[in-house]
Amino acid sequence: MIQADIGRTVTVSYIGTLDNGSIFHSTDEQGALTFVIGSDQVFPALEQAIIGMRVTEVKNVVLTADQAYGPRLKENIIQVSRQNFPAGKEISTGQKLSIDFKGGVSRIMVVTGVSDTDVTLDGNHPLAGCDLTFALRVDTIE
Repeated sequence: MIQADIGRTVTVSYIGTLDNGSIFHSTDEQGALTFVIGSDQVFPALEQAIIGMRVTEVKNVVLTADQAYGPRLKENIIQVSRQNFPAGKEISTGQKLSIDFKGGVSRIMVVTGVSDTDVTLDGNHPLAGCDLTFALRVDTIE
């Protein structure tokens, strides 16, 4: 029976959970994930855990924050003057905004605080700082 290895296309189904048991993603909702091992489409640590698995094999894989989206970084949280936004623009906590930076770089950031004078924006990935657990099954290997 074929084993998952670098260069092979694999399809996996999984339920991803956080330490508190909440589900952050499930392929039950969006369909199985297909990727080529070694093509940098998924976390390298997840690829390493899948290498050697066979079709129908199941495994729980825990990725530390450093192996996944990294730590939450204070430098990814900025405070900007409310005057940098169009007058009358409604801004509320939890809102996602596309922010343009120098050099033509654009980034999605989440509003984490709003006052009359300032807006606090968080550019960290929502799962940064979280350990992720994947309950996964290999569905196919090509």
